Formats: sequence, C-alpha cells, structure tokens
Amino acid sequence: MRHLDRYDFATRDWTAEAIRRVEADANRSCDTHLHVFPLPGHWGVNLYLKDESVHPTGSLKHRLARSLFLYGLANGWIGPSTTVVEASSGSTAVSEAYFARLLGLPFIAVMPASTSPEKIALIEFYGGKCHLVDDPGAIYAESRRLAAETGGHFMDQFTYAERATDWRGNNNIAESIFSQMAMEPHPEPAWIVVGAGTGGTSSTIGRYIRYRRHPTRLAVVDPEGSAFYPSWTSGDDAVTAPGSRIEGIGRPRVEPSFLPSVIDRMIQVPDARSIAAMRWVREVTGRHVGGSTGTNVAAAVQLIGEMREAGEQGSVVTLICDGGERYSCTYDDDAWLAERGLDIGPHLEEFRSFLTGP
Repeated sequence: MRHLDRYDFATRDWTAEAIRRVEADANRSCDTHLHVFPLPGHWGVNLYLKDESVHPTGSLKHRLARSLFLYGLANGWIGPSTTVVEASSGSTAVSEAYFARLLGLPFIAVMPASTSPEKIALIEFYGGKCHLVDDPGAIYAESRRLAAETGGHFMDQFTYAERATDWRGNNNIAESIFSQMAMEPHPEPAWIVVGAGTGGTSSTIGRYIRYRRHPTRLAVVDPEGSAFYPSWTSGDDAVTAPGSRIEGIGRPRVEPSFLPSVIDRMIQVPDARSIAAMRWVREVTGRHVGGSTGTNVAAAVQLIGEMREAGEQGSVVTLICDGGERYSCTYDDDAWLAERGLDIGPHLEEFRSFLTGP
C-alpha cells in the first residue's frame, strides 16, 4: 500500500473541506418552487413550471455546476491550486464561477463572443475570467489548451453532465419533480418537457422515469440551429449544425452527455416562437423568464393542445431555466430582434389566443 506523504495528507484535508463547503451550499437552499400555470379548469389539464431560477446563481445550471465540482473533487481532478476551465454558453459558467470562488480557485470560462453581456458580467462578478472566441465550435479545443497551459482542469460539462449526477435519486431534479407532484390532481405527469444543452438534465430525468417505472413520457425540445433534433430524428450522431441563438440549449454538435435512448419525443421550436413564449409567460404569470424557458413552454403548449384534441387529461411539467433579466439586451430588445429578422408577433398572438379556446 502506498504511503501518503505530507502533501497528500494536506490535499486530502483540503478536498474534504471543499466537498463540505459545496454540500453546505446545497444544504442552505430549499427545493425550487413548482408553480401552477393558469389554464382553464374545465380542460382537465394542468401545467407546472419548476422554477430553477431561484438557485443562488439564478439558473438550472447551479445543480449541474455543483455536481461537476463534486465529481471533480471526488475524482481527485481538482486540488487546492487547480485552475478550473469550462466551455460554456453562459449559465453553467456563471454557476461554476460561483463554486470556484467558494473554494478559492481561479476560473476561466471559454465562451462564444455572442454570449449576452449580462452573463459575462455575472461571471466576472463571481471572480471568473471570460475568454471569448468567435467560432462557437472552437470552445472545446480552446478550453483544453487553456487547461493544459495553466496546469488546470477542463471541467467539460458536455462530456460529464450525464454521469456527474446521481440519476437514481439523491435529491436530483427528477426526484424533486415527482415528490412535489405527489398531492396534485394528476401526480404522475403525462409529459415532462426539458431542453437539451449538455443533455445532462434530459438524461437524468429519462433514466429516473424508467428506474422508478413511471408512465411519464419525456419530451426534449430543441431550438432551430441545433444538432440534437436532426440527430434524434435521423439516428445520425455525426450531425452538425450552425448552433442556437437560444442561450443554454441547443448545440452545434451532438454532445457525449446526450442520450437519445431515454427520450420519447423531440420537438423543434423556431427562435421567434421561443422568444414569443418567453414574453407570454411574463404576461400571464408576471414571471420574467429567459429564452430557453420560452422554448420549453412552446413545446408544452403544443403537447397540451394534442392532449385536448385526443380527449386526454393529465399534467405537464416543464422548467423555468433562468430569469429574463439576463436577456434585456437581446431577447427583450425589439431592435435586437428586428436586426435578426425575428418576428414574434404572430406567435405571441397565437399564445394569447390559446387560453381563450373552448
């Protein structure tokens, strides 16, 4: 048996304290809220929005960042002086910057130059550095280069997201959803709707549904310009795409953490429709949500319409991924939309009329 030297003991002590700090952060936070979206009562269909924006860093990615840090610490990949590097479109980097600061570690986010200024400011607020690249497809290689150059660790959310989270339970998002639904009129959702960024959330929920033998179906929604939807429909893992304008979901390539075999259906949503749904949610609920939430809700509305046409009753659950305040200069800016030829008007009117139907 190898004997530990003084440095090894010191590193193990630091790792134990680091894991305690990360888990203490989770212990200080209660579960995220499950809001009821107002639908006409006679429909017999209920829609719920699980509000992941209330995490300390304001998004669903707080869960992922916590899991990735615990995974890296437990594997011995992150030590007391490790520079943590991540390839991210924004929210994951915000959350990882938070945990890096919690542990006193340097953090570098490699991200597309198109990332919203609000997210860049949040990363820098938590002490992280932003390394911007013009080609979104170059963020992986650039992250590996920076990690090697600094002697650091490339967190690689797109590879490790599906394995860093315990999909059997242990307070993951799937277990939380089913626990919170227990006293609702239709406690086992007909559908859970989520987007795919890394694929980690859909993998966790899809595996949990099967492991717990729930009849719930998993719908994964994908924005235009993403590789996930054409890959799932064609069965070709080598599909590539330009990339998504809806931050946090959609990818130019099929990521290793994306597990198509746990998905029951995929729905592709145009960007204009995602942004219209984002604004519609605020009109109806008063909650200022982001673009990826709009993508989720657009798909949920489609599924609810199909359920009603088929005479089905039941519940649909989706996620509020982050808050809309991060997109005041983009999705909430009519001039920004016009410059990109995004006409949300027809979609917004369609959503408004959805609630007034028979």
